[in-house]
Amino acid sequence: MQVTIYTTPTCGFCHQAKAYLRQKGIPFVEKDVSADPAAAAEMIRLSGQQGVPVIVVDGEVVVGFNVPRLEALLAKTQGASRPRLGAAVADAASIARKQGRPPLAGAYVGRVHPGSPAERAGLRPHDIVVECNGWPIRDADDLIRTLSGLPPGRPVPLVVLRDGERLRLQLVL
Repeated sequence: MQVTIYTTPTCGFCHQAKAYLRQKGIPFVEKDVSADPAAAAEMIRLSGQQGVPVIVVDGEVVVGFNVPRLEALLAKTQGASRPRLGAAVADAASIARKQGRPPLAGAYVGRVHPGSPAERAGLRPHDIVVECNGWPIRDADDLIRTLSGLPPGRPVPLVVLRDGERLRLQLVL
């Protein structure tokens, strides 16, 4: 699933829409139309509107923060096609700061659900995923975005930091 949200920094509904998508665990690409004229032109071409937010879910345009329309589109596209990791992840930098350590890039693994792809791959709580399918992982959103674009059943190489060591694991979604 691909979600793009066109925003401006001062738009309250934009902030609400982004919080809604984050709460649902939906990865998205944000385009600030106040700072990017090409994004503004793209938004107008897609929606015929100059107001924000404009949210595009797999090519379907939603003008404004229209929760019922978003729910319908997300339900239609999420289904079985969205692979699940089976672990709670957070930004490694945030966790490190809270623990008084220097921040580092990656997705911090919290709880690992029994029987999940994460557990079968050997992920453990406190691991930090720094690479997925050959792509560097800067934060939890990077990991979610990378995984959401992969087909189920295919092996995915992961590189994790565990107790200061780099480990290579293989995840099958």
